[in-house]
Amino acid sequence: MAVLAAAAVAQFVVALDMAVVNIALPAIRTALGFDPLGLSWVVHVYALTFGGFLLLGGRACDLYGRRRLFVAGLVVFGICSLAGGLAQEPWQLVAARAGQGLGAAAAAPAALALLTTTFTDGPRRVRALGVWSGMNAVGGASGVLVGGVLTQYVGWRWVMLINLPIVATALVLAFAAVPAEPRPVRRERPDVLGAVLATGGTGLLVFAVVRADVQGWLSARTLSTLGAATVVLVVFGFVESRAPAPLLRLGLLRSRWVAGANALVFLAAAGQFTAFYFISLYLQQVLGLGAAATGAAFLPFSVCSVAATLVATRITAARSPRASLVPGALFAAVGLAWFARISPHGGFLTDVLGPSLVTSVGIGLVFAPAAAAATTGVRAGEAGMASGLFNSARQLGGCLGVATLATVAAHHTGTATDPGALNAGYALGLAVTAALLLLAAVVAICVLPRRPSGTGSSAPHSAAPVIDTDTRMEGTPS
Repeated sequence: MAVLAAAAVAQFVVALDMAVVNIALPAIRTALGFDPLGLSWVVHVYALTFGGFLLLGGRACDLYGRRRLFVAGLVVFGICSLAGGLAQEPWQLVAARAGQGLGAAAAAPAALALLTTTFTDGPRRVRALGVWSGMNAVGGASGVLVGGVLTQYVGWRWVMLINLPIVATALVLAFAAVPAEPRPVRRERPDVLGAVLATGGTGLLVFAVVRADVQGWLSARTLSTLGAATVVLVVFGFVESRAPAPLLRLGLLRSRWVAGANALVFLAAAGQFTAFYFISLYLQQVLGLGAAATGAAFLPFSVCSVAATLVATRITAARSPRASLVPGALFAAVGLAWFARISPHGGFLTDVLGPSLVTSVGIGLVFAPAAAAATTGVRAGEAGMASGLFNSARQLGGCLGVATLATVAAHHTGTATDPGALNAGYALGLAVTAALLLLAAVVAICVLPRRPSGTGSSAPHSAAPVIDTDTRMEGTPS
């Protein structure tokens, strides 16, 4: 259980930092003298380095040991959190946030890989992934609350320094409970070229999208960056198909569980992260709530999401991930469509509480089963690879969703700053998030199998080898 606790605490702090800084941005701008363009990088650079290096972090877990990468990632994350809390110049805070992303890119896939290799039988594995997913949901939802309370009552620096005791707790648990892995007798040569291409391609993609709100979607700079990202990622696929020890074995994607779960979580994360973004802005800029009150408004979402995650683990253990994913995505789509009816003259009880409860139930039913599905049938030697792919899909989905729909909402609003115009832009963005969750439900229905082949209902998530047409052994040339 201590292994589960270490992984859950680590995932909590990684998810927390996705949202905890957002509400503190105005205070950070005043304290450090950021210009508006530079301020956005406090958020974007974390997403850029986290999403860009996840595949590399996942594969490094398999090659160099999950505990080693888990500990190293947490240490880097903690040091950079301290550096961010002590920053005196804008570039120092941006550099610290980039370092946090690198640490998270090692710790997050290592945590999930530790769970999938420690808990190998069906029910125990599903429960462990349920706890992991619940902590992820709590971290994301708590980030808004914690960020608001700390910023208003203690100071913005504590949105960075709060990570230190959490990281220390995870490290103590890791050293106490996670067994040290023997050094590989024959260490495979790292796929350096694949790592450079994967990081470069995803980095360019994220960079193009997060800058499109300034440059414009049809600007030469945005289109050329998107084109470069496409070329790099195509080359990455070609290189991986021929690499003796690939960063991402393409045969893994032939599994309908792996491919379907990653497509689904990409869409679900894009909807969830973007909804958090718009509702936070609606509460502050339209309803006029303060930072702490805005954070408190997310408490019902957090509580119901955790409760729904517990239900999802039972459904998944008894039947299959698909049995929870389909109704969960539909519930979330209904809740987000309800959110899209926000009014400039509304209030928390009339416009936020009801859709929060419905959406949180849907989100809670989605993410734990998605993690189980994305690692179903994956052999132990590729647990880090599959975990890195899943975390990458989730992270990039959230980042690209927020960047894209924020631009759509801003374009709809134009230069107007009155509550009515802002409300209209946020409502449009929320309507699109509902469509994304509806599409996620379609993916669950059409792509995910009803049950893994050859397994009974009581153990749908064993770590049996993936059966696909790629019979090439790891470590042998193609």
